[in-house]
Amino acid sequence: MNFPESATFGDASRLPLLMEDGRAHIGVYFALFALVAVWVLLQRSFVGFQIKVLGLDKRAAGFVGFREKRLVWLALLISGAMAGLAGVSEVAGPIGQLVPQVSPGYGYAAITVAFLGRLNPIGILFSSLLIALLYLGGESAQMTLNLPLAITQLFQGMMLFFLLACDVLILYRPRLKLHWAKRQMTPVTGAA
Repeated sequence: MNFPESATFGDASRLPLLMEDGRAHIGVYFALFALVAVWVLLQRSFVGFQIKVLGLDKRAAGFVGFREKRLVWLALLISGAMAGLAGVSEVAGPIGQLVPQVSPGYGYAAITVAFLGRLNPIGILFSSLLIALLYLGGESAQMTLNLPLAITQLFQGMMLFFLLACDVLILYRPRLKLHWAKRQMTPVTGAA
């Protein structure tokens, strides 16, 4: 057909569905396992503490003696493994074959999810559910109301913009300084 794609995977190589009438598959369990593993790594291990310190202040990590290159490589390997697990779950799940457009903007959505979740694995779980709701609601609005794709992307972008604006306003609290002419008030003294 002149489209770059593989043959459709057989039933033995696809992930089983959780419910017959849905698209959710056991990749959900992979994601929950990854969530717990990353939470344990970051909250309950010394390596996770080192990664957090390095992420917050590179100089402080150097003063303490943490090996920067080793920690960066470890974080990259763990992140790559999580991305590979997500890719395998997507390809062996709903798509069912290899195609060039496996991830239509998931990387940008992941930045939004990580920001909303405040880089906390539990927060990322809830923010990913919110973003998934926005994606599914946008697709549903497109189909039922005949809206263009740009409208749903505009809504997602506005949500991220307003969250960033709220963070800036909360953290920096801009204040207006009004320079009014101050009257010099002299105290009234008694008659001399």
